[in-house]
Amino acid sequence: MRFPNKYLRNISPYKLASHAIWSVSPHEREEMLKLDWNEATIAPSPLVKQRIMELLSQPDFFHLYPTTNNEHLLNLLASYVGLPVENVQYFASSDALHEYICKVFIGVGDPVMILGPSYDNFRLTCQANGADVFFSNYNEDFSFDAARFERDILEKEPAVVYICNPNNPTGNQHSVEYIEHLLKEFPDTLFLIDEAYSEFSGITAKDLVLKYDNILISRTMSKAFALANFRFGYLIASKENVQFINRIRNPKNISTITQTAAIAALEDVEYMRNYVREVSAGKEYFISEMAQNPHIKVYNSYGNFVLMQFESYEKKMDLLRFLASRNIFVRDTMQSPIVRNCFRITCGTKQQMEQVIANIKSYYV
Repeated sequence: MRFPNKYLRNISPYKLASHAIWSVSPHEREEMLKLDWNEATIAPSPLVKQRIMELLSQPDFFHLYPTTNNEHLLNLLASYVGLPVENVQYFASSDALHEYICKVFIGVGDPVMILGPSYDNFRLTCQANGADVFFSNYNEDFSFDAARFERDILEKEPAVVYICNPNNPTGNQHSVEYIEHLLKEFPDTLFLIDEAYSEFSGITAKDLVLKYDNILISRTMSKAFALANFRFGYLIASKENVQFINRIRNPKNISTITQTAAIAALEDVEYMRNYVREVSAGKEYFISEMAQNPHIKVYNSYGNFVLMQFESYEKKMDLLRFLASRNIFVRDTMQSPIVRNCFRITCGTKQQMEQVIANIKSYYV
């Protein structure tokens, strides 16, 4: 085909997990555990549904574009983050934000470095815009070699370095002190810190945007806030960087229903925090149980997920298929050879993880 731009002709697509859950009836869906996309495993705050039902009763909701500057939402985000409102902006998902970042800060042929293996859609977004993407990977045991990583930055001189923190799928986390070290050491490099799972780790580099202009932080409300179907993400950055992105941001692309859901969730933050505590308990219990299985190596994680490594690719796939036959869906990790023998499983409540544990134990009987 001669019509697609040349960067798309040989590009590797972002590999989606099974979406079998959407091919069945709502009643059948209730019997499934979807643990493959790191969504929340429960519904969001009841306030979300209440506000949406109220919204649907308004006659002018359906035919008007959404508000393009929701000050109430921006103020709630700023209050939640603990920064001035000029340092935040919302988008129709963190994926959409990543696309804007590529357009504003990355040119054709610019080198982009990803600390990998990591969330693969960012790689695709960069390559589709003509960037040259390089990886500086964790070690095969998923430990981090800071000296090698920094040598790679010196060698490649990337325009942007992407760090998922905590990292998906390995679960690694970097301290705020180390991120600040990178900002100081490489002042001409822009660091994009993806904090999709920061609520689960309790660590955030957000205050660094007040001191440095070479850091952008992307976040989502798809995980801890349980708003995955609403597609809501937001940026934390210096005032100047927010303004740069605002120059090309389409402000009417975030629907009123999404804005309403985000407001409701932010007005009930304690609901989210209670869920995070449930997930932490479920994850700790799951890790302790899986650590007793000699056929599985389970890695600690600072996100709402756990990476599990198996003796071979075939043994991994056998268990993955077995769990799917029991209506438990997990994520096959194939974005790098070092995770080929692994899969990632989203952690839910302790009760949900007990169901997973029971099925895995029955497989190994």
